[in-house]
Amino acid sequence: MSFFLSVSRQVGRNLKQTWASQLMTLLTVSLSVLIFAFFFLTYTNLLNLGTKLGDNLTLIIYLDDDLSPELQEQFATKINKFDHTEKIKFISREQAFNRFSQQLGSNKNVLEAMPHDFLPASIEVTPVKGMRSIKQVKLFSNYLKQLPGALKIQYGQEWVNRFFYFTNLLSMVVILSGILLIMTTFFMVAYTIRLTILGRQDELELLKLVGATNNYIRAPFLTEGVLQGLLGSTIGLLSLFVIFEWILNHFSEPGILAMTDFAFFPAKTVAIIVSASICLCAIGSYSAMQKLLRI
Repeated sequence: MSFFLSVSRQVGRNLKQTWASQLMTLLTVSLSVLIFAFFFLTYTNLLNLGTKLGDNLTLIIYLDDDLSPELQEQFATKINKFDHTEKIKFISREQAFNRFSQQLGSNKNVLEAMPHDFLPASIEVTPVKGMRSIKQVKLFSNYLKQLPGALKIQYGQEWVNRFFYFTNLLSMVVILSGILLIMTTFFMVAYTIRLTILGRQDELELLKLVGATNNYIRAPFLTEGVLQGLLGSTIGLLSLFVIFEWILNHFSEPGILAMTDFAFFPAKTVAIIVSASICLCAIGSYSAMQKLLRI
């Protein structure tokens, strides 16, 4: 118990003597965690949104003519040959006309002079929910284009491409911000511990002369690094939570935020981010001790 009390007193004295650099390091760690967590939270929520949109994705194959029941069975077999589908629906010219008429509602009288077969027949294909990536969707679309009589494939290609390209770009931003977190956390904590050690160099030499153990000398500096990681990550995540709640309260409707339930990190992810921050700060502290404390 006396060991921990002594270490606590030394930590408090170190923090008091170098409070300016300690505060700057704490703010840097907090800001780094905030930046990384912000992009990572955005990325994870966009992935969830993409999954939800992918679940509702339907590819429409426009045909040059109606299909007989026999041909419908053949087409269904060929489509499922690429991969299992959740649903295949054949729409005749007559059915397409009736659907369009219902969509027009009170304005359906504009179709009175139009023939009932002016709209093309089509096949609506709903892929399995496991088909998430744009690459898989494109491969499936190219396969469907090879079907006999297929005129055009429609699945909102432009919007889907832009969404997945943006998701890929955001993943790179997450990686870069993660590298920024590692670098700033490691070097700032190492620099702060270095200043603390240099300021107490004579005292540490005296402690070694009177028989202080290596653990007794190192423990306060390592504790400082752990505290920087714990407090910095906690402040950063709390700040992100406040920003997240503010955005939800002010921009939930209308718009993209209303399309899905955006959620904050689960407790497991929060624990991982805090633990990673503590480890990085502890490693930075240990690195500074290895260079300056020859014990």
